Amino acid sequence: MTEKTKELNDWLGEKLCKKVVAALNNNRFKAEYCENAEVAKKRALELASGATTVGFGGSRSITDLELADELAAAGATILNHGNPELSPEEKMALMKQQQTCSVFFSSANAITLDGVIVNIDGVGNRVSAMIFGPEKVIIVAGRNKLVNGDICDAIKRVKDFACAPNTFRLGKKTPCAETGICVNCNSPDRICNVTTILEKCPRLTDIYVLVVNEDMGF
Repeated sequence: MTEKTKELNDWLGEKLCKKVVAALNNNRFKAEYCENAEVAKKRALELASGATTVGFGGSRSITDLELADELAAAGATILNHGNPELSPEEKMALMKQQQTCSVFFSSANAITLDGVIVNIDGVGNRVSAMIFGPEKVIIVAGRNKLVNGDICDAIKRVKDFACAPNTFRLGKKTPCAETGICVNCNSPDRICNVTTILEKCPRLTDIYVLVVNEDMGF
């Protein structure tokens, strides 16, 4: 990519990101624009300052920010059920603890330009923690998650671009993990089981959304 092409992509991304930030704030979320992932990481750490327990939903965007070590160094207990060394029982215990942690980090699978957040989950632990329980929820979403369309378009974006790579990442045995294409399967390993639509910020949940002018995750 040439510097000029990057400049034009960033110009367009900024316009779309700021439009979404305004729409999210209108929908009672606490949204902010971040120029890039580095800025988003700094702001995320500021927002999580003083947290005693920090939970992480399964998110490539959040993993790539590498927040856990810095938060742990600041004194927070890290609740990360994605640790491959955990037993199934330990993993389940952590997922339950995440529901009442001080700060819960996740990304969004899709956000429409009018500020509606759409997520698709396999178990439901991530989306339930985003809706109710933690003292503060921090969502970090790259510009690739933005959708110029309605809720149906947002769901299509998730199934077309997020579900297959996540299924492959998790080692699940589904058709999309083989082909990269969703066929609306009925596999026991299917991760498209729970769809949530946040049209407005839930009344008892403090949700911050950092919209980043950079592609992040899937």
